[in-house]
Amino acid sequence: MTPLAAIRAIDPALPPREWMAAAFAIARSVGLDDATCASPGEARALMRRMAAAGRADVAFGRILDGHVNAVQLVRRYAPAFAIDALLANGAILGVWNSDLPGDGLRHEGGAFAGAKNFASGAGFVTHPIVTTDANDPAGTRMWLLDMAAADPEIDRDWWHPIGMVRSETHIVHLGGVPLATAHAIGGPGDYQRQPDFSAGALRFVAVQAGAVHALFDHVRDHLNAGNRAAHPQQAHRLARLFVLADAGYALIDGVAAHWNADDDVLLPRVAAARGALEDIATEAMALAQSAVGVQGMLRTHPLARTLTDLTVYLRQPNPDGARSHAGAAAAAGRIEPGA
Repeated sequence: MTPLAAIRAIDPALPPREWMAAAFAIARSVGLDDATCASPGEARALMRRMAAAGRADVAFGRILDGHVNAVQLVRRYAPAFAIDALLANGAILGVWNSDLPGDGLRHEGGAFAGAKNFASGAGFVTHPIVTTDANDPAGTRMWLLDMAAADPEIDRDWWHPIGMVRSETHIVHLGGVPLATAHAIGGPGDYQRQPDFSAGALRFVAVQAGAVHALFDHVRDHLNAGNRAAHPQQAHRLARLFVLADAGYALIDGVAAHWNADDDVLLPRVAAARGALEDIATEAMALAQSAVGVQGMLRTHPLARTLTDLTVYLRQPNPDGARSHAGAAAAAGRIEPGA
């Protein structure tokens, strides 16, 4: 059984914590969690791994994205920290940067105060990076938190989305948790240091590209199972889905080829890829729904979870700003098609 098939075969009725543990065990067995990304070739390989995760399950791809991001940050800004030993013991990392409005995370004396929201994986991430003073880019600090030692209060009543339920994205209250339960990662301002902060968005673009491939998979399998793939309209839909899925891979490969370029070339290309993949995915979801019909809206159909998860996961921060960034760079001649 391939890793893709093995992850898809995990019992969907398992609680998210158990499901993700099983998915990570499969991912680790084939190196899907390798965070190496120092050259264009390594960047392409990483983005292909992220796409493979998104193709298997969008929520898993989201959690793997956070895990890889955290591993990269620890290795870059705390090279003496024994991250490999932590990973060998099965740790799942993440990055929680979004503050609860009105009660952002900070430290007062020897303890944390405040809370994080949109904390993906709060039900099972063992060692998240949490940021203090997140609204002050020059003063933001990173802390690798040991969840078992910290034992924070997790508000699970807030997360009731139409998709990405399995990502366990909750509010985490850290008030009173001792700083001693966390390890400082880097210094002030390191979290938002460029180009890594913005270029890292290519990871979630890659997960989304894999999800578009999953839409193709589910539609093809559904049409073949019902002997409907030869119908002219369905054949046209499937052909278009193939083109869209293939374009997603070309998109991430193209940006990865510029991984070591100057910031004023790489970052607008990443920004442009965000908008382009959103357009690709939006068209692909509409085609998938037309091809499968109401059956694809049933919870038992494999298409349903991908549709709802991708609908939620496409909603990334500041999409208009990303498009404006790309447009400004194109107007100034810093990025050129085909270059």
